Amino acid sequence: MALIELKNLHKSYTQGKESISVLADVSFSVNAGEIIILLGKSGSGKSTFLNLISGIDSPDQGEIRFYNRSLAFHSEAERTLFRRKNIGFIFQFFNLIPTLTVRDNLLLPLELNNLLPAEKDQVDLLLEKLSLKNKENQYPDTLSGGEQQRIAIARAIIHNPELVLADEPTGNLDDSTSAQVIHILLQFIKSYNKTLIMATHNKDLCRIADRIIQIRNGHLEEISGEVK
Repeated sequence: MALIELKNLHKSYTQGKESISVLADVSFSVNAGEIIILLGKSGSGKSTFLNLISGIDSPDQGEIRFYNRSLAFHSEAERTLFRRKNIGFIFQFFNLIPTLTVRDNLLLPLELNNLLPAEKDQVDLLLEKLSLKNKENQYPDTLSGGEQQRIAIARAIIHNPELVLADEPTGNLDDSTSAQVIHILLQFIKSYNKTLIMATHNKDLCRIADRIIQIRNGHLEEISGEVK
């Protein structure tokens, strides 16, 4: 069953007096439970693609459907409510709230979705799985990059979203920490039966994908076989 459907999507940005096309007439669908790896050079449109799906941004033309419901939002508030409930977003630079403790960073999505106090125990369970229970009262800037990214992953899934989007989630991590973070992320995705779309430069991560998609010249190309 299609979770996300994109139909004839166009997106461009204005740079000075010039209009720069990022996505051109893109049609694509993602099935529930799939793991999609999104490849592309810097500036190719990977982040734009994820931002459109999440409702952070809106297309110039075309339609995005989520479980066959059009996401033709009329306001930023509507997009925010949709994203808050249905999307978990993992950012390259973590985007943890620096003035909140680790525990409070994880409680926030539950609070925003009116899931407290019923789901409060989920925070403790995730912290235990991440081996970060002893860091729950610390602030993000006291943690290593790998620890911050593990917390960012937990925050992205704690409210039980249908779709997890990851934008270069290992881009700031060394190889060892990157492998650990990806292992934890895949555990979560498979355990909770979520859908994952991950934008990355790391072609080694293609091994985890059900499908590999490349953005080139504003278009999506599905890659079959070994990625070189």
